[in-house]
Amino acid sequence: MPHAVLLGDSIFDNGVYVPDGPAFADQLRAALPEEWEVSLLAVDGHVTVDVEAQLTRLPHDATHLVVSCGGNDALNYLPILAQRAQSVGEVLSHFAQIRSDFGQTYRRMLEMVIAKQRDVAICTVYDCIPDLEPMAHAALSMFNEVILREAISARVTIIDLRLVCTERSDYSELSPIEPSEMGGAKIAVVVRNMLTGSNFPGNVVQVHV
Repeated sequence: MPHAVLLGDSIFDNGVYVPDGPAFADQLRAALPEEWEVSLLAVDGHVTVDVEAQLTRLPHDATHLVVSCGGNDALNYLPILAQRAQSVGEVLSHFAQIRSDFGQTYRRMLEMVIAKQRDVAICTVYDCIPDLEPMAHAALSMFNEVILREAISARVTIIDLRLVCTERSDYSELSPIEPSEMGGAKIAVVVRNMLTGSNFPGNVVQVHV
């Protein structure tokens, strides 16, 4: 029996942000054929390094691992955007170090996920968050570049959430960085199509709702 396990952060563990509607995991269960099982190991607030602990609870019959993390890592670096710098070169040097550090962290996480020898898919971090400042948007692109590079290098399937959650209504009114019921439904359709499609696993970008 196919069994999808959700790893990562509140993109998947969004129940508290949709109090009047189904959480993402329930939406995915409803979208998948009835023979599929879905387990939620993702935890609101977790960062990339926390996926290692989530993997210790991996069900023995898991067949597919879907990972969404990196957004909270980016949030942790936001205070840097308010720091003073003497030149653009100094700013880029800071960004280069952040990129390097996150790259090592994300690569290590992905290696641990792949080592479980299941089919693996990863998600980018969406960037159409309502009222996201341009400089934060630019910084977020750096994290997504790392995610894409590592996923392509590892030859795992990619779900590009930047092309899925594109409307203000896709984000929770309780927290603009979390998926709403509508956003969760759109992600669920894309994940379902990826899980049940003939092109999974593979180095394919899934974007169609």
